[in-house]
Amino acid sequence: MSEMSGGNGGTARTRLSVLKTYKLFVGGKFPRSESGRVYEVTDTRGRWLANAPLASRKDARDAVVAARKAFGPWSGATAYNRGQILYRIAEMLEGRREQFTAEVAAAEGLSRAKAAARVDAAVDRWVWYAGWSDKIAQVAGGANPVAGPYLNLSTPEPTGVVAVLAPRESAFLGLVSVLAPVIVTGNTAVVVTSERAPLPALSLAEVLATSDLPGGVVNILSGRTAELAAPLAAHQDVNAIDLAGADDAGLARELEAAAAENLKRVLRPADGGADWSADPGTGRMLAFLETKTVWHPVGV
Repeated sequence: MSEMSGGNGGTARTRLSVLKTYKLFVGGKFPRSESGRVYEVTDTRGRWLANAPLASRKDARDAVVAARKAFGPWSGATAYNRGQILYRIAEMLEGRREQFTAEVAAAEGLSRAKAAARVDAAVDRWVWYAGWSDKIAQVAGGANPVAGPYLNLSTPEPTGVVAVLAPRESAFLGLVSVLAPVIVTGNTAVVVTSERAPLPALSLAEVLATSDLPGGVVNILSGRTAELAAPLAAHQDVNAIDLAGADDAGLARELEAAAAENLKRVLRPADGGADWSADPGTGRMLAFLETKTVWHPVGV
């Protein structure tokens, strides 16, 4: 503890800063990487911000196990319940607005006002997707006309475990824009954060852990995108992958080829980059839904 003289002849003490320790988020818990590795995270001017955990392939496999375990209960929850939990996430983010504003400003090199606007947009997006939880089935499902005395009904069901490569440049709004549509429809997620700017995503994990979201529904890994994406794309228990953060064309092709081994659904990155501030529409929700069609005889 350092000391300095005060104006009244006494001694004023200055306190040491308490630096935040960022951890992974797997199965509702906050483990360090099993490798023990970290990497330096800097702002857009190259100034050090924190050390983030450098997740390994083993961490990625553990995250898939946690996501698979959580899938049954989460997909079986009512749409109303999932919507309420997403709304609770938005409530808690609103209460930590200042923290996320500071992290987004540092991560993306924005003024405080612009960073606050993006945090507000991210909170609004959680609310928007929460509202879709009990409505998407009406858009994606329906009764089909058939010849014969039958009812033919199609209903959407979640795909399963979805690996999500978060956008590199939009560390928070882009992350929310790819994560919320995955889980609101009943899927579970393994998220690889922006490699350059992982801190907003790792702080989001603290909100998720106390928001009634069951452990394992969202698992968050920070580290080298290519290193973590490869085992996730090839993993036999991952059902789909969102390549939003694979903006390198060569990497995207490699991951798509690996995903074909078990016929994963693949959502390719947008050509020319995505505008995360635009109206998201229903496309990302529909991308990770399967359609189940049931025939039922009509009684006389």
